Amino acid sequence: MSENNLLSKNSAPHSEVEHIKQRTNYLRGSLEETLLDTITGSIPEDDNRLMKFHGSYMQDDRDLRTERQKQKLEPAYQFMLRVRAAGGVVTPDQWLMMDRIAQKYANGTIRLTTRQSFQLHGVLKWNMKKTIQEVNAAMLSTLAACGDVNRNVMCNPNPHLSDVHGEVYEWACRISNHLDPQTRAYHEIWLDGEKIVHSEDEEQEPIYGKVYLPRKFKIGIAVPPSNDIDVFSQDLGFIAIVENGKLQGFNVTVGGGMGMTHGDPLTYPQVAQVIGFVTPDQVVDLAEKTVTIQRDYGDRSVRKHARFKYTIDDRGIEWFVDELTSRLGWKLQAARPYQFDDNGDRYGWVKGSNGKWHFTLFIQNGRIKDEENNQLLTGLREIAKIHGGDFRLTANQNLVIGNISAQKKKKIEEMIKEYGLTDGMHYTALRRSSMACVALPTCGMAMAEAERYLPELMDKIEPMLAEAGISEKEITIRMTGCPNGCARPMLAELAFIGKAPGKYNMYLGGGHAGNRLNKLYKENIGEAEILQSLQPIITQYAKERWEGEHFGDFVIRAGYVNEVRSGQEFHA
Repeated sequence: MSENNLLSKNSAPHSEVEHIKQRTNYLRGSLEETLLDTITGSIPEDDNRLMKFHGSYMQDDRDLRTERQKQKLEPAYQFMLRVRAAGGVVTPDQWLMMDRIAQKYANGTIRLTTRQSFQLHGVLKWNMKKTIQEVNAAMLSTLAACGDVNRNVMCNPNPHLSDVHGEVYEWACRISNHLDPQTRAYHEIWLDGEKIVHSEDEEQEPIYGKVYLPRKFKIGIAVPPSNDIDVFSQDLGFIAIVENGKLQGFNVTVGGGMGMTHGDPLTYPQVAQVIGFVTPDQVVDLAEKTVTIQRDYGDRSVRKHARFKYTIDDRGIEWFVDELTSRLGWKLQAARPYQFDDNGDRYGWVKGSNGKWHFTLFIQNGRIKDEENNQLLTGLREIAKIHGGDFRLTANQNLVIGNISAQKKKKIEEMIKEYGLTDGMHYTALRRSSMACVALPTCGMAMAEAERYLPELMDKIEPMLAEAGISEKEITIRMTGCPNGCARPMLAELAFIGKAPGKYNMYLGGGHAGNRLNKLYKENIGEAEILQSLQPIITQYAKERWEGEHFGDFVIRAGYVNEVRSGQEFHA
Protein backbone atom coordinates (compact mmCIF):
# COMPACT_ATOMS: atom_id res chain seq x y z
CA MET A 1 0.00 0.00 0.00
CA SER A 2 1.33 3.45 -0.87
CA GLU A 3 2.24 6.05 1.75
CA ASN A 4 -0.60 8.25 0.47
CA ASN A 5 -3.14 5.49 1.04
CA LEU A 6 -1.76 4.87 4.52
CA LEU A 7 -2.21 8.54 5.30
CA SER A 8 -5.79 8.45 4.07
CA LYS A 9 -6.63 5.70 6.59
CA ASN A 10 -4.64 7.42 9.36
CA SER A 11 -5.64 11.03 8.71
CA ALA A 12 -4.43 12.49 12.03
CA PRO A 13 -0.90 13.96 12.00
CA HIS A 14 1.64 11.17 12.33
CA SER A 15 3.96 10.89 15.33
CA GLU A 16 7.60 11.88 15.05
CA VAL A 17 8.60 8.20 15.04
CA GLU A 18 6.60 7.73 11.83
CA HIS A 19 8.49 10.61 10.23
CA ILE A 20 11.80 9.11 11.39
CA LYS A 21 10.89 5.81 9.70
CA GLN A 22 9.85 7.70 6.58
CA ARG A 23 13.31 9.34 6.40
CA THR A 24 15.40 6.21 6.94
CA ASN A 25 15.22 4.74 3.43
CA TYR A 26 14.10 1.31 4.57
CA LEU A 27 16.02 1.22 7.88
CA ARG A 28 19.31 2.67 6.62
CA GLY A 29 19.26 6.20 8.00
CA SER A 30 22.68 7.44 9.08
CA LEU A 31 23.53 4.36 11.15
CA GLU A 32 26.62 3.46 9.15
CA GLU A 33 28.17 6.89 9.68
CA THR A 34 27.08 7.05 13.35
CA LEU A 35 28.84 3.78 14.18
CA LEU A 36 32.14 5.22 12.96
CA ASP A 37 32.03 8.07 15.50
CA THR A 38 34.37 7.06 18.33
CA ILE A 39 34.12 10.34 20.26
CA THR A 40 30.97 9.22 22.09
CA GLY A 41 29.55 5.87 23.11
CA SER A 42 26.04 7.06 22.30
CA ILE A 43 24.09 7.51 19.08
CA PRO A 44 21.55 10.22 18.08
CA GLU A 45 17.91 9.63 18.95
CA ASP A 46 16.82 9.13 15.33
CA ASP A 47 19.40 6.39 14.93
CA ASN A 48 18.46 4.89 18.29
CA ARG A 49 14.87 4.54 17.06
CA LEU A 50 16.19 2.93 13.90
CA MET A 51 18.60 0.66 15.79
CA LYS A 52 15.63 -1.19 17.32
CA PHE A 53 14.74 -2.66 13.94
CA HIS A 54 18.26 -4.08 13.83
CA GLY A 55 17.80 -5.77 17.21
CA SER A 56 19.31 -3.34 19.69
CA TYR A 57 18.47 -0.63 22.22
CA MET A 58 20.92 1.96 23.52
CA GLN A 59 21.03 1.95 27.31
CA ASP A 60 23.27 3.19 30.08
CA ASP A 61 24.23 1.70 33.43
CA ARG A 62 22.06 3.63 35.86
CA ASP A 63 24.06 2.32 38.82
CA LEU A 64 26.95 4.42 37.51
CA ARG A 65 25.08 7.58 36.53
CA THR A 66 25.70 9.66 39.65
CA GLU A 67 29.39 8.80 39.90
CA ARG A 68 29.98 9.52 36.23
CA GLN A 69 28.18 12.85 36.56
CA LYS A 70 30.49 13.77 39.43
CA GLN A 71 33.45 12.92 37.21
CA LYS A 72 31.92 14.99 34.39
CA LEU A 73 31.79 11.91 32.16
CA GLU A 74 28.99 10.98 29.81
CA PRO A 75 26.72 8.15 30.98
CA ALA A 76 28.07 4.61 30.64
CA TYR A 77 26.40 4.05 27.29
CA GLN A 78 26.06 0.48 26.11
CA PHE A 79 23.73 -1.56 23.96
CA MET A 80 21.37 -4.42 24.61
CA LEU A 81 21.48 -6.80 21.65
CA ARG A 82 18.66 -9.28 21.09
CA VAL A 83 19.24 -12.45 19.06
CA ARG A 84 16.18 -14.27 17.80
CA ALA A 85 15.49 -17.83 16.74
CA ALA A 86 11.92 -18.81 15.85
CA GLY A 87 10.51 -21.05 18.57
CA GLY A 88 13.66 -20.59 20.62
CA VAL A 89 15.45 -23.64 19.18
CA VAL A 90 19.22 -23.41 18.65
CA THR A 91 22.03 -25.85 17.94
CA PRO A 92 24.93 -26.52 20.32
CA ASP A 93 27.22 -24.55 17.98
CA GLN A 94 24.86 -21.58 18.14
CA TRP A 95 24.80 -21.83 21.94
CA LEU A 96 28.59 -21.79 21.99
CA MET A 97 28.58 -18.72 19.75
CA MET A 98 26.29 -16.89 22.20
CA ASP A 99 28.56 -17.90 25.08
CA ARG A 100 31.63 -16.69 23.18
CA ILE A 101 30.30 -13.27 22.25
CA ALA A 102 28.87 -12.77 25.75
CA GLN A 103 32.41 -13.11 27.10
CA LYS A 104 34.07 -11.21 24.27
CA TYR A 105 31.76 -8.23 23.74
CA ALA A 106 29.09 -8.14 26.48
CA ASN A 107 28.98 -8.34 30.29
CA GLY A 108 29.80 -12.05 30.48
CA THR A 109 26.21 -13.25 30.95
CA ILE A 110 23.44 -14.47 28.65
CA ARG A 111 19.81 -13.67 29.30
CA LEU A 112 16.93 -15.80 28.09
CA THR A 113 13.90 -13.65 27.31
CA THR A 114 10.20 -14.24 27.73
CA ARG A 115 9.92 -14.43 23.91
CA GLN A 116 12.39 -17.31 23.57
CA SER A 117 15.21 -15.04 22.43
CA PHE A 118 18.69 -14.25 23.74
CA GLN A 119 19.72 -10.88 25.12
CA LEU A 120 23.25 -9.61 25.61
CA HIS A 121 23.85 -6.58 27.80
CA GLY A 122 26.80 -4.22 27.90
CA VAL A 123 27.86 -4.29 24.24
CA LEU A 124 29.78 -1.11 23.35
CA LYS A 125 29.02 0.82 20.19
CA TRP A 126 32.37 0.07 18.55
CA ASN A 127 31.82 -3.67 19.11
CA MET A 128 28.29 -3.83 17.70
CA LYS A 129 29.24 -4.63 14.13
CA LYS A 130 31.68 -7.40 15.07
CA THR A 131 29.11 -8.90 17.44
CA ILE A 132 26.33 -8.97 14.83
CA GLN A 133 28.69 -10.45 12.26
CA GLU A 134 29.50 -13.35 14.58
CA VAL A 135 25.79 -13.89 15.24
CA ASN A 136 25.11 -13.98 11.52
CA ALA A 137 28.01 -16.39 10.88
CA ALA A 138 26.25 -18.85 13.21
CA MET A 139 23.05 -18.58 11.13
CA LEU A 140 21.13 -16.51 13.67
CA SER A 141 20.00 -12.90 13.37
CA THR A 142 19.19 -9.76 15.33
CA LEU A 143 17.06 -8.28 12.52
CA ALA A 144 13.47 -7.64 13.66
CA ALA A 145 14.21 -8.75 17.22
CA CYS A 146 12.92 -5.27 18.16
CA GLY A 147 11.20 -2.46 16.25
CA ASP A 148 7.85 -1.90 14.54
CA VAL A 149 7.72 -5.29 12.82
CA ASN A 150 6.74 -8.84 13.67
CA ARG A 151 8.95 -10.03 16.53
CA ASN A 152 10.21 -13.52 17.32
CA VAL A 153 7.50 -16.13 16.64
CA MET A 154 7.04 -18.24 19.75
CA CYS A 155 6.00 -21.87 20.01
CA ASN A 156 5.53 -24.53 22.63
CA PRO A 157 8.74 -26.46 23.42
CA ASN A 158 7.20 -29.16 25.62
CA PRO A 159 9.22 -32.34 24.93
CA HIS A 160 6.41 -34.76 25.80
CA LEU A 161 4.58 -33.44 22.72
CA SER A 162 7.64 -33.58 20.53
CA ASP A 163 5.95 -35.01 17.42
CA VAL A 164 3.40 -32.21 17.37
CA HIS A 165 6.04 -29.75 18.54
CA GLY A 166 8.11 -30.61 15.47
CA GLU A 167 5.24 -29.60 13.20
CA VAL A 168 4.37 -26.52 15.25
CA TYR A 169 8.00 -25.44 15.21
CA GLU A 170 8.11 -25.73 11.43
CA TRP A 171 5.04 -23.52 11.11
CA ALA A 172 6.54 -21.00 13.53
CA CYS A 173 9.65 -20.87 11.32
CA ARG A 174 7.59 -20.46 8.15
CA ILE A 175 5.57 -17.61 9.62
CA SER A 176 8.72 -15.96 10.94
CA ASN A 177 10.59 -16.23 7.65
CA HIS A 178 7.62 -14.98 5.66
CA LEU A 179 7.27 -11.88 7.83
CA ASP A 180 10.96 -11.00 7.97
CA PRO A 181 11.76 -7.49 6.70
CA GLN A 182 13.10 -7.65 3.13
CA THR A 183 15.26 -4.51 3.18
CA ARG A 184 18.94 -5.04 2.41
CA ALA A 185 19.89 -2.39 4.98
CA TYR A 186 20.82 -5.00 7.62
CA HIS A 187 23.26 -6.72 5.27
CA GLU A 188 24.70 -3.46 4.04
CA ILE A 189 25.30 -1.91 7.48
CA TRP A 190 26.37 -4.90 9.54
CA LEU A 191 27.55 -7.60 7.15
CA ASP A 192 29.36 -5.49 4.54
CA GLY A 193 26.87 -6.56 1.93
CA GLU A 194 26.93 -5.01 -1.51
CA LYS A 195 25.17 -1.65 -1.54
CA ILE A 196 22.45 -1.68 -4.16
CA VAL A 197 21.35 1.67 -5.50
CA HIS A 198 17.64 2.00 -4.80
CA SER A 199 15.19 4.78 -5.36
CA GLU A 200 13.48 5.63 -2.07
CA ASP A 201 10.20 5.27 -3.94
CA GLU A 202 11.03 1.73 -5.05
CA GLU A 203 9.06 -0.95 -3.20
CA GLN A 204 11.43 -2.89 -0.94
CA GLU A 205 8.94 -4.15 1.66
CA PRO A 206 5.96 -5.88 0.02
CA ILE A 207 4.32 -6.67 3.39
CA TYR A 208 5.39 -3.78 5.62
CA GLY A 209 5.70 -0.85 3.21
CA LYS A 210 8.04 2.08 3.68
CA VAL A 211 7.00 2.99 7.24
CA TYR A 212 6.59 -0.57 8.55
CA LEU A 213 4.00 -1.17 11.30
CA PRO A 214 2.65 1.42 13.74
CA ARG A 215 4.12 -0.61 16.65
CA LYS A 216 5.63 -4.00 17.38
CA PHE A 217 3.65 -7.14 16.52
CA LYS A 218 3.82 -10.45 18.36
CA ILE A 219 2.83 -13.96 17.26
CA GLY A 220 2.84 -17.22 19.22
CA ILE A 221 1.67 -20.82 18.84
CA ALA A 222 0.47 -22.82 21.86
CA VAL A 223 -0.11 -26.56 22.13
CA PRO A 224 -2.76 -27.46 24.73
CA PRO A 225 -2.86 -28.40 27.53
CA SER A 226 0.14 -26.10 28.06
CA ASN A 227 -0.25 -22.37 27.47
CA ASP A 228 3.39 -21.68 28.27
CA ILE A 229 3.71 -19.08 25.51
CA ASP A 230 0.75 -17.12 26.93
CA VAL A 231 -1.14 -17.18 23.66
CA PHE A 232 -3.74 -14.69 24.88
CA SER A 233 -1.03 -12.05 25.30
CA GLN A 234 -0.13 -12.20 21.60
CA ASP A 235 -1.31 -9.82 18.87
CA LEU A 236 -1.93 -12.95 16.80
CA GLY A 237 -2.05 -16.40 18.34
CA PHE A 238 -2.54 -19.94 17.14
CA ILE A 239 -3.82 -22.73 19.42
CA ALA A 240 -2.87 -26.14 18.04
CA ILE A 241 -5.78 -28.54 17.72
CA VAL A 242 -4.54 -32.11 18.09
CA GLU A 243 -6.83 -35.08 17.44
CA ASN A 244 -5.66 -38.70 17.66
CA GLY A 245 -2.09 -37.48 18.00
CA LYS A 246 -2.23 -35.52 14.73
CA LEU A 247 -2.13 -31.76 14.19
CA GLN A 248 -5.45 -30.81 12.56
CA GLY A 249 -4.93 -27.06 12.50
CA PHE A 250 -5.18 -24.04 14.76
CA ASN A 251 -7.73 -21.91 16.52
CA VAL A 252 -6.87 -18.25 15.82
CA THR A 253 -6.69 -15.58 18.53
CA VAL A 254 -6.29 -11.84 17.91
CA GLY A 255 -5.84 -8.65 19.87
CA GLY A 256 -3.77 -9.56 22.92
CA GLY A 257 -1.13 -7.28 24.39
CA MET A 258 0.32 -6.46 27.81
CA GLY A 259 1.66 -2.90 27.74
CA MET A 260 0.02 0.10 29.40
CA THR A 261 0.99 3.39 31.04
CA HIS A 262 0.53 4.18 34.72
CA GLY A 263 -2.14 6.81 35.23
CA ASP A 264 -3.49 6.63 31.68
CA PRO A 265 -6.84 4.78 31.65
CA LEU A 266 -6.90 4.89 27.84
CA THR A 267 -4.07 2.36 27.86
CA TYR A 268 -4.62 -1.15 29.18
CA PRO A 269 -3.51 -4.77 28.80
CA GLN A 270 -5.80 -7.02 26.80
CA VAL A 271 -6.46 -10.73 26.32
CA ALA A 272 -6.90 -12.01 22.79
CA GLN A 273 -10.21 -13.29 21.42
CA VAL A 274 -10.70 -16.59 19.57
CA ILE A 275 -12.15 -15.93 16.09
CA GLY A 276 -12.11 -19.32 14.35
CA PHE A 277 -10.10 -22.28 13.07
CA VAL A 278 -7.68 -22.67 10.17
CA THR A 279 -5.82 -25.61 8.67
CA PRO A 280 -2.01 -25.61 8.83
CA ASP A 281 -1.58 -24.65 5.17
CA GLN A 282 -3.61 -21.46 5.82
CA VAL A 283 -1.61 -20.00 8.72
CA VAL A 284 1.05 -18.12 6.74
CA ASP A 285 -1.53 -16.41 4.54
CA LEU A 286 -3.62 -15.51 7.58
CA ALA A 287 -0.58 -14.12 9.41
CA GLU A 288 0.36 -11.93 6.46
CA LYS A 289 -3.15 -10.56 5.97
CA THR A 290 -3.51 -9.83 9.69
CA VAL A 291 -0.24 -7.92 9.70
CA THR A 292 -1.32 -5.89 6.68
CA ILE A 293 -4.59 -4.91 8.39
CA GLN A 294 -2.61 -3.54 11.32
CA ARG A 295 -0.23 -1.85 8.87
CA ASP A 296 -3.14 -0.07 7.17
CA TYR A 297 -5.42 0.71 10.13
CA GLY A 298 -3.19 0.91 13.22
CA ASP A 299 -2.86 4.31 14.91
CA ARG A 300 0.20 6.15 13.56
CA SER A 301 -0.56 9.33 15.47
CA VAL A 302 -0.38 8.21 19.12
CA ARG A 303 2.16 5.43 19.77
CA LYS A 304 0.59 4.54 23.12
CA HIS A 305 -2.53 3.71 21.14
CA ALA A 306 -0.81 2.01 18.23
CA ARG A 307 -0.88 -1.66 19.23
CA PHE A 308 -3.16 -4.09 17.41
CA LYS A 309 -5.39 -4.55 20.48
CA TYR A 310 -6.56 -0.93 20.17
CA THR A 311 -7.17 -1.28 16.43
CA ILE A 312 -9.55 -4.16 17.18
CA ASP A 313 -11.15 -2.65 20.28
CA ASP A 314 -11.80 0.67 18.52
CA ARG A 315 -13.39 -0.89 15.43
CA GLY A 316 -14.83 -4.10 16.83
CA ILE A 317 -14.02 -7.77 16.37
CA GLU A 318 -16.74 -8.17 13.71
CA TRP A 319 -15.11 -5.42 11.64
CA PHE A 320 -11.77 -7.20 11.89
CA VAL A 321 -13.16 -10.61 10.88
CA ASP A 322 -14.93 -9.05 7.89
CA GLU A 323 -11.77 -7.22 6.79
CA LEU A 324 -9.68 -10.36 7.25
CA THR A 325 -12.15 -12.49 5.25
CA SER A 326 -12.13 -9.92 2.46
CA ARG A 327 -8.35 -9.98 2.21
CA LEU A 328 -8.06 -13.75 2.47
CA GLY A 329 -10.85 -14.55 0.03
CA TRP A 330 -12.03 -17.36 2.32
CA LYS A 331 -13.73 -17.74 5.71
CA LEU A 332 -12.35 -19.23 8.88
CA GLN A 333 -14.04 -22.36 10.18
CA ALA A 334 -15.70 -22.43 13.61
CA ALA A 335 -13.28 -22.67 16.50
CA ARG A 336 -12.72 -26.16 17.89
CA PRO A 337 -12.67 -27.28 21.56
CA TYR A 338 -9.42 -27.02 23.52
CA GLN A 339 -8.33 -26.83 27.15
CA PHE A 340 -5.37 -25.19 28.86
CA ASP A 341 -4.27 -26.38 32.30
CA ASP A 342 -1.40 -24.02 33.09
CA ASN A 343 1.22 -21.71 31.58
CA GLY A 344 4.32 -23.09 33.30
CA ASP A 345 7.14 -25.44 32.31
CA ARG A 346 7.72 -29.13 33.05
CA TYR A 347 11.05 -29.53 34.82
CA GLY A 348 13.54 -32.35 34.86
CA TRP A 349 13.85 -35.41 32.62
CA VAL A 350 11.20 -36.36 30.07
CA LYS A 351 11.49 -39.00 27.35
CA GLY A 352 10.13 -37.82 24.02
CA SER A 353 8.08 -39.86 21.60
CA ASN A 354 11.14 -40.03 19.33
CA GLY A 355 12.94 -42.02 22.03
CA LYS A 356 15.29 -39.18 22.93
CA TRP A 357 15.57 -37.42 26.27
CA HIS A 358 14.98 -33.82 27.31
CA PHE A 359 16.02 -32.05 30.49
CA THR A 360 14.38 -28.77 31.51
CA LEU A 361 16.56 -26.55 33.69
CA PHE A 362 15.18 -23.90 36.02
CA ILE A 363 16.89 -20.59 35.16
CA GLN A 364 15.95 -17.94 37.72
CA ASN A 365 14.71 -14.92 35.74
CA GLY A 366 16.51 -16.21 32.65
CA ARG A 367 20.02 -15.10 33.65
CA ILE A 368 22.83 -17.45 32.57
CA LYS A 369 25.88 -16.78 34.74
CA ASP A 370 28.27 -18.59 37.06
CA GLU A 371 27.68 -18.45 40.81
CA GLU A 372 29.48 -20.15 43.67
CA ASN A 373 27.39 -23.32 43.80
CA ASN A 374 25.87 -23.14 40.35
CA GLN A 375 28.29 -22.92 37.43
CA LEU A 376 25.47 -22.44 34.95
CA LEU A 377 27.37 -20.61 32.23
CA THR A 378 30.38 -22.95 32.35
CA GLY A 379 28.27 -26.08 32.69
CA LEU A 380 26.13 -25.30 29.66
CA ARG A 381 29.23 -24.44 27.66
CA GLU A 382 30.77 -27.83 28.43
CA ILE A 383 27.51 -29.66 27.72
CA ALA A 384 27.20 -27.86 24.37
CA LYS A 385 30.65 -29.13 23.37
CA ILE A 386 29.48 -32.77 23.52
CA HIS A 387 25.73 -32.41 22.93
CA GLY A 388 24.33 -33.69 19.64
CA GLY A 389 20.78 -32.45 20.06
CA ASP A 390 19.49 -28.91 20.58
CA PHE A 391 18.74 -26.26 23.18
CA ARG A 392 15.20 -24.90 23.52
CA LEU A 393 14.50 -21.58 25.20
CA THR A 394 11.13 -21.62 26.95
CA ALA A 395 8.73 -18.69 27.22
CA ASN A 396 9.21 -18.83 31.01
CA GLN A 397 12.91 -17.99 30.73
CA ASN A 398 13.99 -21.58 31.32
CA LEU A 399 16.08 -23.89 29.14
CA VAL A 400 15.52 -27.36 27.73
CA ILE A 401 18.58 -29.44 26.84
CA GLY A 402 16.74 -31.25 24.07
CA ASN A 403 17.01 -34.43 22.01
CA ILE A 404 19.65 -36.12 24.13
CA SER A 405 20.55 -39.57 22.84
CA ALA A 406 20.41 -42.55 25.18
CA GLN A 407 24.19 -42.86 24.76
CA LYS A 408 24.79 -39.25 25.90
CA LYS A 409 22.19 -39.14 28.67
CA LYS A 410 24.40 -40.54 31.44
CA LYS A 411 27.29 -38.21 30.60
CA ILE A 412 25.06 -35.11 30.47
CA GLU A 413 23.40 -36.22 33.71
CA GLU A 414 26.84 -36.34 35.34
CA MET A 415 27.71 -32.89 33.99
CA ILE A 416 24.44 -31.43 35.27
CA LYS A 417 25.38 -32.66 38.75
CA GLU A 418 29.04 -31.64 38.45
CA TYR A 419 28.26 -28.00 37.63
CA GLY A 420 25.36 -27.64 40.04
CA LEU A 421 22.71 -27.21 37.36
CA THR A 422 19.19 -27.84 38.56
CA ASP A 423 15.62 -28.56 37.59
CA GLY A 424 14.61 -26.32 40.47
CA MET A 425 12.64 -28.98 42.30
CA HIS A 426 14.34 -28.08 45.59
CA TYR A 427 12.78 -24.60 45.24
CA THR A 428 9.17 -23.84 46.13
CA ALA A 429 6.55 -24.10 43.41
CA LEU A 430 6.17 -20.31 43.72
CA ARG A 431 9.79 -19.72 42.70
CA ARG A 432 9.55 -22.21 39.85
CA SER A 433 6.51 -20.26 38.63
CA SER A 434 8.23 -16.87 38.74
CA MET A 435 9.37 -14.43 36.05
CA ALA A 436 10.90 -10.97 36.07
CA CYS A 437 12.10 -8.50 33.48
CA VAL A 438 15.64 -7.08 33.46
CA ALA A 439 14.64 -3.62 34.81
CA LEU A 440 17.44 -1.78 36.64
CA PRO A 441 20.20 -0.96 36.08
CA THR A 442 20.14 -1.09 32.27
CA CYS A 443 16.54 -0.69 31.08
CA GLY A 444 15.73 2.96 30.52
CA MET A 445 12.01 2.33 31.11
CA ALA A 446 12.43 0.78 34.58
CA MET A 447 10.94 2.63 37.55
CA ALA A 448 11.91 -0.05 40.06
CA GLU A 449 13.94 -3.24 40.40
CA ALA A 450 12.66 -6.59 39.09
CA GLU A 451 15.24 -9.25 38.18
CA ARG A 452 17.52 -8.32 41.07
CA TYR A 453 14.72 -7.93 43.63
CA LEU A 454 12.11 -10.63 42.98
CA PRO A 455 14.29 -13.46 44.41
CA GLU A 456 14.74 -11.43 47.62
CA LEU A 457 11.02 -10.80 47.91
CA MET A 458 10.26 -14.50 47.40
CA ASP A 459 12.72 -15.32 50.21
CA LYS A 460 10.27 -13.49 52.48
CA ILE A 461 7.04 -14.81 50.94
CA GLU A 462 8.10 -18.47 50.95
CA PRO A 463 8.08 -18.81 54.78
CA MET A 464 4.43 -17.69 54.73
CA LEU A 465 3.65 -20.47 52.26
CA ALA A 466 5.57 -23.00 54.35
CA GLU A 467 3.74 -21.98 57.52
CA ALA A 468 0.43 -22.33 55.68
CA GLY A 469 1.47 -25.73 54.30
CA ILE A 470 1.24 -24.76 50.63
CA SER A 471 4.90 -24.53 49.52
CA GLU A 472 4.18 -26.88 46.65
CA LYS A 473 1.04 -25.09 45.49
CA GLU A 474 1.79 -23.47 42.11
CA ILE A 475 1.09 -19.74 42.07
CA THR A 476 2.29 -17.71 39.10
CA ILE A 477 4.20 -14.66 40.33
CA ARG A 478 5.72 -12.03 38.04
CA MET A 479 7.47 -8.71 38.50
CA THR A 480 8.41 -5.92 36.11
CA GLY A 481 10.12 -2.60 36.62
CA CYS A 482 7.54 -0.73 34.56
CA PRO A 483 4.07 -1.29 33.03
CA ASN A 484 5.33 -2.20 29.54
CA GLY A 485 4.64 -5.82 30.46
CA CYS A 486 7.75 -7.61 29.20
CA ALA A 487 7.32 -10.49 31.68
CA ARG A 488 3.55 -10.54 31.02
CA PRO A 489 2.73 -9.65 34.66
CA MET A 490 -0.90 -8.72 33.91
CA LEU A 491 -1.68 -12.44 33.40
CA ALA A 492 -0.12 -13.59 36.69
CA GLU A 493 -2.06 -14.71 39.74
CA LEU A 494 0.19 -12.44 41.81
CA ALA A 495 2.10 -9.58 40.18
CA PHE A 496 4.15 -6.51 41.05
CA ILE A 497 4.65 -3.69 38.56
CA GLY A 498 7.20 -0.99 39.38
CA LYS A 499 5.88 2.47 40.18
CA ALA A 500 8.94 4.14 41.76
CA PRO A 501 12.20 3.01 43.41
CA GLY A 502 11.16 0.37 45.96
CA LYS A 503 7.45 0.85 45.21
CA TYR A 504 5.09 -1.40 43.27
CA ASN A 505 1.48 -1.76 42.26
CA MET A 506 0.24 -5.15 43.47
CA TYR A 507 -2.15 -7.14 41.28
CA LEU A 508 -4.18 -10.26 42.03
CA GLY A 509 -6.45 -12.65 40.17
CA GLY A 510 -4.86 -13.61 36.86
CA GLY A 511 -5.80 -16.98 35.41
CA HIS A 512 -3.51 -19.91 36.26
CA ALA A 513 -3.60 -20.93 32.61
CA GLY A 514 -2.86 -17.41 31.37
CA ASN A 515 -6.42 -16.86 30.16
CA ARG A 516 -7.50 -13.95 32.39
CA LEU A 517 -6.10 -10.56 33.38
CA ASN A 518 -5.43 -9.69 37.00
CA LYS A 519 -6.68 -6.59 38.86
CA LEU A 520 -5.02 -3.83 40.88
CA TYR A 521 -5.23 -4.65 44.60
CA LYS A 522 -2.93 -2.07 46.19
CA GLU A 523 -1.07 0.85 44.68
CA ASN A 524 2.44 2.20 45.22
CA ILE A 525 3.45 0.00 48.15
CA GLY A 526 6.83 -1.11 49.46
CA GLU A 527 8.07 -4.41 50.79
CA ALA A 528 6.63 -4.09 54.30
CA GLU A 529 3.12 -3.43 53.02
CA ILE A 530 3.45 -6.13 50.36
CA LEU A 531 4.20 -8.74 53.02
CA GLN A 532 1.59 -7.38 55.41
CA SER A 533 -1.02 -7.54 52.64
CA LEU A 534 -0.12 -11.04 51.50
CA GLN A 535 -0.04 -12.76 54.89
CA PRO A 536 -3.81 -12.92 55.52
CA ILE A 537 -4.57 -13.76 51.87
CA ILE A 538 -2.16 -16.71 51.89
CA THR A 539 -3.48 -17.91 55.25
CA GLN A 540 -7.09 -17.73 54.08
CA TYR A 541 -6.25 -19.42 50.77
CA ALA A 542 -4.59 -22.31 52.58
CA LYS A 543 -7.61 -22.80 54.86
CA GLU A 544 -10.56 -22.04 52.61
CA ARG A 545 -9.61 -22.99 49.04
CA TRP A 546 -11.73 -25.53 47.27
CA GLU A 547 -10.12 -28.72 46.02
CA GLY A 548 -8.07 -27.91 42.95
CA GLU A 549 -8.81 -24.19 43.23
CA HIS A 550 -6.01 -21.95 42.00
CA PHE A 551 -4.86 -18.85 43.86
CA GLY A 552 -6.05 -16.50 41.10
CA ASP A 553 -9.54 -17.99 41.20
CA PHE A 554 -9.66 -17.92 45.00
CA VAL A 555 -8.85 -14.22 45.43
CA ILE A 556 -11.76 -13.40 43.11
CA ARG A 557 -14.17 -15.75 44.90
CA ALA A 558 -13.05 -14.37 48.27
CA GLY A 559 -13.71 -10.82 47.11
CA TYR A 560 -10.18 -9.40 47.16
CA VAL A 561 -10.50 -8.28 43.54
CA ASN A 562 -13.11 -8.44 40.80
CA GLU A 563 -12.74 -10.75 37.82
CA VAL A 564 -11.36 -9.09 34.68
CA ARG A 565 -12.17 -10.71 31.35
CA SER A 566 -11.37 -7.77 29.05
CA GLY A 567 -8.74 -5.06 29.21
CA GLN A 568 -11.47 -2.46 28.94
CA GLU A 569 -12.47 -3.50 32.48
CA PHE A 570 -8.88 -3.43 33.79
CA HIS A 571 -9.05 0.07 35.29
CA ALA A 572 -12.74 -0.05 36.24
